[in-house]
Amino acid sequence: MDRLQVESKESSACWALMLISAFPEKDGIGQTVPLAHAGSRYILETSVYPGEPEPMKELRELTANHPWNIMTTSADEGQFLSMLLKLINAKNTMEIGVYTGYSLLATALALPDDGKILAMDINRENYELGLPVIEKAGVAHKIDFREGPALPVLDQLIQDGKYHGTFDFIFVDADKDNYLNYHKRTIELVKVGGLIGYDNTLWNGSVAAPPDAPLRKYVRFYLDYVLEFNKAIAADPRVEICQLPVGDGITLCRRIS
Repeated sequence: MDRLQVESKESSACWALMLISAFPEKDGIGQTVPLAHAGSRYILETSVYPGEPEPMKELRELTANHPWNIMTTSADEGQFLSMLLKLINAKNTMEIGVYTGYSLLATALALPDDGKILAMDINRENYELGLPVIEKAGVAHKIDFREGPALPVLDQLIQDGKYHGTFDFIFVDADKDNYLNYHKRTIELVKVGGLIGYDNTLWNGSVAAPPDAPLRKYVRFYLDYVLEFNKAIAADPRVEICQLPVGDGITLCRRIS
């Protein structure tokens, strides 16, 4: 994966913390910095880490040693995804963008034993870093991993015809410049009443930054794509949305037609 595609998902109690992280210098925010850090730490230590499944803790700590560790899903977002999947009784799911598999493991643990996840990523090596943990957790049988770009796989599913409206939940956490292309396809594959979750939609908080803000290179590179996606998804009559400041921002889209 190109280093420009590194996506920061540091835990955050509010988007202000993510906004700060988008800037080379952490100034001009006054007391927001310590308060946001304190709030985030409080959530993690009080509500997330105590109940984090042991396999997820192991994978989180393993991933922390990887040079691209900022791409991983935050622990609070993993907890959120787990509860969400249980609430909607998801069984057939898809994940676009896997990295070492923290969100994938959260999904696999939340699904019933006969649940399925179609998982796609361009880098099998990263996925295989976390695979031993996934196997030890006893949920590897739920995962169908495909290495390579996701768009051709999605196109084939649509062309086959039998997969229209069959997915309960789809999680997208991949190249931001293709989010609209993913949405054009996933909206056909998720069932009416099902959910699509798009990660990083606050994009380090840069979506609210002034035009002349000194953003980091990778943040600036994808910012316009994220802004375009957010605007388009809010106007899509086929879905109702809820954008949440969990992790680096996640937008849930519930298909209504």
